[in-house]
Amino acid sequence: MKTYFKLLRVHQWVKNTFIFLPAFFGFKLIEIDVWAKLLPTFLSFCFTASCIYIINDYFDIEADKKHPVKRLRPLASGKVKLSSAFIIAFFLISSGMLISYFIDSQLLLILLLYFFMNIAYSKFLKKIALIDIVIIALGFFLRIKAGGVVAGVELSKWIIVMTFLLALFLAFAKRREDVLLMTRENLNVRAAIKGYNLEFINAGMVVTASVILVAYLMYSLSNELVDRTSNNYYFSTFWVVLGILRYFQISFVEEKSSEPSKILFKDKFILFVVVAWLITNFILIYG
Repeated sequence: MKTYFKLLRVHQWVKNTFIFLPAFFGFKLIEIDVWAKLLPTFLSFCFTASCIYIINDYFDIEADKKHPVKRLRPLASGKVKLSSAFIIAFFLISSGMLISYFIDSQLLLILLLYFFMNIAYSKFLKKIALIDIVIIALGFFLRIKAGGVVAGVELSKWIIVMTFLLALFLAFAKRREDVLLMTRENLNVRAAIKGYNLEFINAGMVVTASVILVAYLMYSLSNELVDRTSNNYYFSTFWVVLGILRYFQISFVEEKSSEPSKILFKDKFILFVVVAWLITNFILIYG
C-alpha cells in the first residue's frame, strides 16, 4: 500500500486545499451546503492530480532513474507495473471527472482544463524554462477558481495575485534544488533547468516574496476585510512574514526546498506558522 500511495503522491493532495480558500475568505466556510460541494470538489482534484502524476512518472521513467531521489519512485524502480499504473490512472481520471460533472458543469470544464494543461506540461511544456513554473502557478489559480465556483464566491483580485505568486515562489524554490544538483553533482535532472541559475532563482524568490507581502498587506487593509474584521486583519501579516522568512531559511541555509508539500508536514516551524495563521484568520473573520 505504501508503494501505491507513493505512486498517487498522496502527500501532494495538500495542494488541493487551496480549493477551500475562496469560501474561507468569502465568509462561507461555516455553511454546511458549501462543504457538501467543496469536499467532493477537493476529492475530484485529488483523483485528477494523482492520475497526472502517474502519467508524468511514465513520461519521466528514464530521467528519474538517473535522479538520486526520483529513482525510488514506483515506476522508475519497477515496483509497480505499467499495466497496473495505467488501470489506476484510468480509474482516477474517470472518477474525478464524474464527480465534477455531478457537482457543476463549470467545475467539469475547469477540471478538464487543469488535466489537459498538466498533460501538456508533463509531455513538453516542463522543458521550457519559466513556462514550466508558470504552468504550476496556473494550476493553483484553477484550484481557487474551482473553489470559488462551487462556493458561489467571486474571487478577489488580491487572492488571485497572492495565490499565483505564492505558487511561483514555491516553484522557484523547488527549481533551486535542481540547480544545486546540476552545479554540484553534474546531474541534469530536468530539461528546463538549463534556463536557470542560482542568481536568477534567488532573485525570483525575493521578488515574488516581496510582492506577496505587499499584496497581502493591501488585501488586509481593503474595505471588504476592514468592514468585517474591525480593521484588525493586518495582524495576520505577522505569520505570513514569518512563514516566508522560514522558507528562505530552508532554501538558502538548509538547501532543502525540493518538496514544498513534504516541508509543510515535516518542518515543525512551518507547520506551526500555518496553523497559527489559520487560527488567527478564523478568529478575525468568523469571531
